[in-house]
Amino acid sequence: MDFGGGDEIRFERLGKAGVVTLTRPKALNAVTHDMVKALGKALDAWEEDAGVGVVVVKAEGRAFSAGGDILHIYEAGRAGRPPVDFFADEYRLNARIARFKKPYVALIDGIVMGGGVGISFHGSHRVLTENAQFAMPEVGIGFFPDVGGSHLLPDLGGCFGMYLGLTGNRIRYGDALWSGLATHTIKAADQPGLLDELATSGDANAELRDFFVPAKRESERHDLEAIARHFSQPSLADIVASLERAGAQDAFAAKTLATIKTRSPTSLNVAWRQISAGSTLSMDECMKMEFRILNRMLAGHDFYEGIRAAIIDKGSKPAWRPAELDEVSAADIDAYFAPLGAKELVL
Repeated sequence: MDFGGGDEIRFERLGKAGVVTLTRPKALNAVTHDMVKALGKALDAWEEDAGVGVVVVKAEGRAFSAGGDILHIYEAGRAGRPPVDFFADEYRLNARIARFKKPYVALIDGIVMGGGVGISFHGSHRVLTENAQFAMPEVGIGFFPDVGGSHLLPDLGGCFGMYLGLTGNRIRYGDALWSGLATHTIKAADQPGLLDELATSGDANAELRDFFVPAKRESERHDLEAIARHFSQPSLADIVASLERAGAQDAFAAKTLATIKTRSPTSLNVAWRQISAGSTLSMDECMKMEFRILNRMLAGHDFYEGIRAAIIDKGSKPAWRPAELDEVSAADIDAYFAPLGAKELVL
């Protein structure tokens, strides 16, 4: 089945299942423009095909997908050609997955971050194994939790989404299941068997019920209570102040605050506002909002500085501008959310 995407993504029909496999293991299955376009074509075809009962998305190698093709984005932006078209198509695909009419099963066995989250966690069934690790680490590279992070993160229990968005911290499958990020957890060894059964029956709910193995929460109750308390505060400044007050007695609060202080102050402000706003917006509205933010990020400083520090000059300290949270003005952040006029994202 050729929907495009070359050797980066594979499409197969196995009985009643349309199966998508990400095939860039050496690049940790980072999402490219060709992959986005090919997956969109496959979904269009399979949604209309009465013989397809379920779509399954999986990956080769040790990562499901560690994000977007960041280096390409960096180089294109630096050359004065920021790849806005790639993001437009990616965001359209994220919204398309959210409204896909058939069961969409993401089988996540390994790292899933950034762009990988966008092609998995908006589906109906989000299945994680004991090898899965989830993160939205964008604030650490001067970016923001995009690909529908605005829609996904506000829905998680106990302000867990705000915590994940503002720290970029990784979690495992038990925390993902507890918070509502995952719908099911299974054993990694059971993946081939699950795929066979889905191909035979096409019934995602029944098969996942049979393969489901509950995962225990990794986070301690004390830490989850601290997250709910601190990250429910009515502003970013209040969250930081709450962590500062608790930090003297509470190692978790101190560690969390130290993490946040390494992140881009601009990104933190944008992320707090987009996650807060996303709680009352539809997926389509979230994607339009994120596209507005994206255009300003690609024209700004911190994203390129974050990539330089993380990838180009590995391990060096980013010099954020502005460098401190209290130097970021409300007007600065308003500008990220301003309408784009004729350049708005069309879904």
